Amino acid sequence: MRAEEDLLTARHAVREATLRAGFGLVDQTRIVTAASELARNAYVHGGGGNLTLEIVQKGGRQGLKLVVSDQGPGIPDIEQAFTDGFTTGAGLGHGLGGARRLMDEFHVWSSPGRGTTVTAVRWNGRG
Repeated sequence: MRAEEDLLTARHAVREATLRAGFGLVDQTRIVTAASELARNAYVHGGGGNLTLEIVQKGGRQGLKLVVSDQGPGIPDIEQAFTDGFTTGAGLGHGLGGARRLMDEFHVWSSPGRGTTVTAVRWNGRG
């Protein structure tokens, strides 16, 4: 994701992946919203980044795994970044925490000066 147009391309790719994974409309919207926020963060704060999508299996359930990474400045205090209202830009400060609430599993790795990687999974409850 190196340009504004790439964010729309990412949204479309995630939507298509949610369909392949068998998610209903509500979960499709949750996943696309979370992915959009993570992609935008990588673009705006990380200077661009990558999104990978993987349909995963666990205990007879299917899910979608998102990995968003960048080589930006990193997040100095991850817990603070999850706090609603905290922002380093012009946004409302609900992005990272909001994305975490929309997914079933959520992990952030970040190191100052070395970038950030977010891995998030949403499981399809219909098995």
